[in-house]
Amino acid sequence: MRGSCGIHCGSTIAAIGSDVIQSHTQPHVLAVDDDPDIRRVLSEYLSAHDFRISAVASGAAMLKLLETEPIDIVLLDLRLPGEDGMALARRIRETSRIPIIILSGRTDEADRVMGLELAADDYITKPFSTRELVARIHAVLRRVQSNEPATKGGAETLRAYRFGGWELNLKLRSLTAPDGRHVELTNSEFSLLCAFLSAPQRLLSRDQLLDQSRLHSLEVSDRAIDVTILRLRRKIEVDPASPRLIKTQRGLGYVFTEAVTVLR
Repeated sequence: MRGSCGIHCGSTIAAIGSDVIQSHTQPHVLAVDDDPDIRRVLSEYLSAHDFRISAVASGAAMLKLLETEPIDIVLLDLRLPGEDGMALARRIRETSRIPIIILSGRTDEADRVMGLELAADDYITKPFSTRELVARIHAVLRRVQSNEPATKGGAETLRAYRFGGWELNLKLRSLTAPDGRHVELTNSEFSLLCAFLSAPQRLLSRDQLLDQSRLHSLEVSDRAIDVTILRLRRKIEVDPASPRLIKTQRGLGYVFTEAVTVLR
């Protein structure tokens, strides 16, 4: 309900003078919520936990800030007055791989799965614990860093995977079909395909796939994996009803059966 803080807080936090806390050496979090109490609490709590925080009340302000500031992660409320939070998340994802955590009062599993499928890296329902939120932000940022193909010490960079005539370019995050077509992938599909291609011909449980992809969330069931695999099969399988590349091992998980070549 608007007018009350949708966050579990141990004590009342006094108002601060600005919605932007400056520190250029810390991860920059952009919080988008029309509730001033939530913006105020997030600004104070996250800044106290080594984040730079910018908090805005609208999608328009969010898009303007994204054009002018280096943002590391976006916290996005779905229920903004006169704006579609899902559409805003998709708009971010069209031009950027900035991780997104959705903050929402919507608790239905279908909404969580849709949010993760369309654009988001995590989905948190309100009210939520600020302590848990910080842990979720750290977890998403770690997964983003671990999914980067570059390695330490100036070593070779992993550029792409090839399998069965397909090529997944990691730098461009683009998938090219054997006939040269460019196949669009959602954030979740890209991350899940990377998890499969990094461990070809190995049985991967749903828990392993959740950990290795950006679908991991304390509030998302195994259904998120199944739904994403269903959509991925529709894009890369000749016959999605009889998949050849991503095989189901009933009760155990999935196996990517094709041989994979790594391009550096």
